[in-house]
Amino acid sequence: MQLIDIGVNLTNSSFHGQQAAIVERAVEAGVSRMVLTGTSLEVSEQALALCHELDAPGQHLFATAGVHPHDAKSWTSDSERQLRQLLAEQRVVAVGECGLDFNRDFSPRPLQEKALEAQLALAAELQLPVFLHERDASERLLGILKNLRDHLPAAVVHCFTGERAALFAYLDLDLHIGITGWICDERRGTHLHPLVGNIPTGRLMLESDAPYLLPRSLRPKPKNGRNEPAFLPEVLREVALHRGESLEQTAAHTTATAEAFFQLSQG
Repeated sequence: MQLIDIGVNLTNSSFHGQQAAIVERAVEAGVSRMVLTGTSLEVSEQALALCHELDAPGQHLFATAGVHPHDAKSWTSDSERQLRQLLAEQRVVAVGECGLDFNRDFSPRPLQEKALEAQLALAAELQLPVFLHERDASERLLGILKNLRDHLPAAVVHCFTGERAALFAYLDLDLHIGITGWICDERRGTHLHPLVGNIPTGRLMLESDAPYLLPRSLRPKPKNGRNEPAFLPEVLREVALHRGESLEQTAAHTTATAEAFFQLSQG
């Protein structure tokens, strides 16, 4: 089985100096390709640099480039120029992580919306898929996306943790859905169990969101409590279980979906 992890925060400081070993462990675990998440212009540049540093011959690593809603207050007239340059790079396969976060509100909501709309416009112009973040903002995100969806090639709501109404609204807009180890959390993720079976084949992808969201069902757990892409098979196991599919079936269609969504080279 070959898996694609569509969301890895490999630039996170907890991974410093260990990135090569983390990629190696992931590949050994069957995670053949990983998309490194860019959450600011600086982090996006770091993610791209890691792709080149760790993966010159292998084509295991790709990256997104964008500005997270937490960092939206940093968006300036020059941000679009810098982001456009990053998006021209071959290893950069999506715009994002961008979106809305009305839970933590680290950036004022009008600035979040402004940065998101600018990035969606770039994605439409360049015909790149979008890697979306949403917390407590599904109605507003849907409102913004409805006006632009016909111009975007594809978009994924990454780390979906919402309720049934939000899921079906996203699916009605022909969005993709990313599922993380949240589904393995018996305290807060069990509502996803009956929902994942409603995600059509071809619209579902898997992600670790490492180093966050270590699957709580993982045995044995790492002593450092840190998630990494090598643990993505645990997310696969939980998703397959609640879709009534074999591991092989879920691995095959989620991998094919990620290949098509990001236009990745064959692993």
